[in-house]
Amino acid sequence: MTVLASGSKGNATVVASQRTRVLVDAGLSCRELLRRMAVAEEDPAALDAILITHEHRDHVSGLSVLARRLRIPVYFTEPTHRAWVRQVTPRSNMTYAQWMEQVQREKKACAELEIAGSAEVVSDPDPEVEDSPAGRTRRDPTFLPAVEYFHPGTKFLIGDLTVSPFTTPHDAADPCGFVFDCAAESARMAIATDLGYLPPNVKSALRRIDVLLLESNHDLDMLKDGPYPWAVKQRVLSRVGHLSNNATAEFLARDYDGAATTIVLGHLSEANNAPELALLSAEQALDERGSRIGSRVLLAQQSAPLAPICL
Repeated sequence: MTVLASGSKGNATVVASQRTRVLVDAGLSCRELLRRMAVAEEDPAALDAILITHEHRDHVSGLSVLARRLRIPVYFTEPTHRAWVRQVTPRSNMTYAQWMEQVQREKKACAELEIAGSAEVVSDPDPEVEDSPAGRTRRDPTFLPAVEYFHPGTKFLIGDLTVSPFTTPHDAADPCGFVFDCAAESARMAIATDLGYLPPNVKSALRRIDVLLLESNHDLDMLKDGPYPWAVKQRVLSRVGHLSNNATAEFLARDYDGAATTIVLGHLSEANNAPELALLSAEQALDERGSRIGSRVLLAQQSAPLAPICL
């Protein structure tokens, strides 16, 4: 697992086995994502797919440009895809029938690209026009090389990675987290951020995980006394908002099974948290549980990628 960025300004994480590499979320610009991958010695040409947890801008801002540049499929839930399409085309009113027609056009365009053998990486990160079998046309901001739908609670395969998506409580169309399982390597990794609280299905999904990226968004006192408007504070504190340091610590002390060799605390608020507070809270919880010896705790950063975590 390589966390390229984590926080309210952008999120992106590479999860890889020996044979398969996927990017979870693309919340930075295409240029910045590629720069950070270079810093982390991750080859963007080796990516097999992009997976999207939900449609909020800090998880999708570089999505369309990166997917078109790399010519790789994007995996969404259907409601998340629809919400993303509405988000990037805010001035258009689209009926369900029109949206279905657009999906069919995208599928046809993707098939034509495959026939044309256009598998190479495009050199221009976001040209205004592109070559296609239909001729040079202005780029549709919602166009993606390929779209695949998944359903939370139903496993699917990408290469040798088994992906188990699970529903998360957040104020988005159909938010989810992921567990990645590579049977050949006996390794399991999970990503669980943007959670208002930890319901039973999430706690169950986070068992027997070797590397866990878990949200620790805010310190309750800093949030309450901080600069956010009251309405935003209410949203963050709600059951469809974000996990506090206290909530994360409570999970680690009471429900965490102690299986992870590495716990990465992610999505830390720059305005309403301090890294040392998040780290101290998690480590004290693990000490209370007696799991500190078997688990190291790292902090994901907004400004720079973490070194790859390898099993």
